[in-house]
Amino acid sequence: MRWCALLVIVVAARGALADDAKDKDKDKPRSPNAGKHVVVDRVVAIVNNAIILETELRARMVPLLQSIAEITDDRERKRRLDKMTSQTLDDMVNEELIVQAAEAAHIEVDSSEIQAALDEIKQNNNLDDAGLAQALAAQGFTLANYKHDLRRQLLRLRAVNTIVLPKIQITDDDVRARYDQISRRSTAIEAVQLSHILFKLPQNPTDQQLNEAKERAAKAIERVKGGDEFAKVAADMSEDASTAQTGGALGWFERGTMANPEWEQVVFTMQKGDVRGPVKGPQGLHVFHADDVKQNQLQSFAQMKEQLSRELRRRELDKQTQIWVDELRKKAFVEIKLQ
Repeated sequence: MRWCALLVIVVAARGALADDAKDKDKDKPRSPNAGKHVVVDRVVAIVNNAIILETELRARMVPLLQSIAEITDDRERKRRLDKMTSQTLDDMVNEELIVQAAEAAHIEVDSSEIQAALDEIKQNNNLDDAGLAQALAAQGFTLANYKHDLRRQLLRLRAVNTIVLPKIQITDDDVRARYDQISRRSTAIEAVQLSHILFKLPQNPTDQQLNEAKERAAKAIERVKGGDEFAKVAADMSEDASTAQTGGALGWFERGTMANPEWEQVVFTMQKGDVRGPVKGPQGLHVFHADDVKQNQLQSFAQMKEQLSRELRRRELDKQTQIWVDELRKKAFVEIKLQ
């Protein structure tokens, strides 16, 4: 089989060519590798008529290894490394399949496009030629093999735009449905200006103490719902000395900033003027009042239409690209030789 010669690239020590040569060299020290095969690279995957080498996989892994090195547990580090290596090789196989599909479709990328992409990379990263070479070397690349990879990236992008993108159809109804979905979410409360009334309890209250506090909280709520201003009720009944005289004012709270996560479930379902309680806290029972609320502001459909259309197109392109690659893989000969 023709792959046999490619599976392992070896450097073999040459055998003696003649008896005279043996005699002349018999007193010279022999290399420990004399007569042996020395492995310098391995094939880790076969993709149709192409191969992926271990050196290519290792070079691709270089930027990813820092996160692995920070794991102190040896077993977990090996598990994560194995998983990342397998996933990276899988991505490389898929990329090779796309390149092969591009070449089969006679899609091309010329040298001027590669140079333009390289110039843009340098500009975006404030690099000159020397700086780019240094940055590439740190990740195990030379400029030549980086240009090779860049060509393949551009080829894959052009293949997706040529083969997959024409299949994408996003209608006005799709965009409107997405807007309506966001609109429903935009009514969520973003921040609440909160006041409270506190009824203190000891750390381990008796049933009687708890019931009495609940009764006082119920009376406070009844007064507010009956028309009394919350600030006045707080001044009359709250046992929080630091806020009672200011109407129980606690200030503004945004989502994720409250000390007690259970309070958020109550507070961020309140509308302006709502009173809720009693709610248990570390000091006792609280009655909350929403003095004001801020809701997410949503732009009009006309303002967001183009943005939402691009978002839906990008999502559908990702989805259809994955379907296409899966189909390519089903039809291809793919053999993983990762050890």
